[in-house]
Amino acid sequence: MASGVGKSCLLIQFTDKRFNAGRELTIGVEFGTRFISVDDKQIKLQIWDTAGQESFRSITQSYYRGAAGALLVYDITRRESFDHISTWLADVRKHANPHTTIVLVGNKSDLGENKRQVSYEEAEQFAKDNGISLFLETSAKSASNVEEVFVKTAEKVYEKIKAGEFTNNETSGIRLGPVQNSSLSEETQGGACC
Repeated sequence: MASGVGKSCLLIQFTDKRFNAGRELTIGVEFGTRFISVDDKQIKLQIWDTAGQESFRSITQSYYRGAAGALLVYDITRRESFDHISTWLADVRKHANPHTTIVLVGNKSDLGENKRQVSYEEAEQFAKDNGISLFLETSAKSASNVEEVFVKTAEKVYEKIKAGEFTNNETSGIRLGPVQNSSLSEETQGGACC
């Protein structure tokens, strides 16, 4: 996936409730955490924001192995970022646990329809055609759907935990604590920001 689609800004908006327009490109990997409540259980999300530049691709692939969820993020105003989603999806499917929840995220919805290069319908169809169960458009700047994308991803992972699809081991990215605290590692596919 292309860099500069707003992955780091989504992470900052979700964890810190702020927008940082002056973000630099992510070099390697950044990390954030936040507790949320799912099904009356406290869930600690561990979110890995990986670099989107092609030169970091081999490094970012190693983070897929421990991911229970993966957000594939593109910029709705940059066609080329959407065109790269197929490659990143193939990487996630090749390197991640087969039960990893994959979510398609079209970011920068605040920029308006006149700048849009990828229609909602096209992305929604891509998600359906590729077995991606969740697709949302977001805006890290306005915070639109940011909370929802992370919470809905966590809910889908939690459903898989309850169904026994994940075991309590490091390869799934899930760790059950004494009070059913689970840890969801989420790859914010690729890496840069705004």
